[in-house]
Amino acid sequence: MNFNEKTLEVKNIYNGKIIDVDVHTVELPNGRKSSREIVNHSGGVAIIAYKDKDTILLVEQFRKPIEKVILELPAGKIEKDEDIELCGIRELEEETGYKAKEFSYLGKMVTSPGFCNEYIYIYKAENLYKGKDNLADEDEFINVREMKIEKIKEMIKSGEIIDAKTISAFMFL
Repeated sequence: MNFNEKTLEVKNIYNGKIIDVDVHTVELPNGRKSSREIVNHSGGVAIIAYKDKDTILLVEQFRKPIEKVILELPAGKIEKDEDIELCGIRELEEETGYKAKEFSYLGKMVTSPGFCNEYIYIYKAENLYKGKDNLADEDEFINVREMKIEKIKEMIKSGEIIDAKTISAFMFL
């Protein structure tokens, strides 16, 4: 069976700094019409930054949508027309104060394909060295944490780490 939906019309209902929202009128595989609310996002990059073979860097920050401080991989939004790898290199330094001599692509994931077109690209950073500190955005407050990989795995299993990109990235280890 063909599960594809044919887009008949797209209406933009919101343009923001981080996301846009469109309503698509679609024709379903059975010929009926329906609508889909779609959040458009430019995507992001997350970095597994190895301080040493057993230790990676996480960032701790408050996330307003869930009203919690959470631990997650350093990550950030891809700017318009920005190269994905260069975004990762930039975000690593902005969020942790480190640069990497080795920076390699591991894979990608979709965050919430039921309503959002965001992809997050996962990179591995090794042989870290100090870059510039305090490059985080003016509205971003981050605490960098060095954590053992085994401890992070325990925290994922116990529900202490709940960030989806961080949990998903561990599949690449």
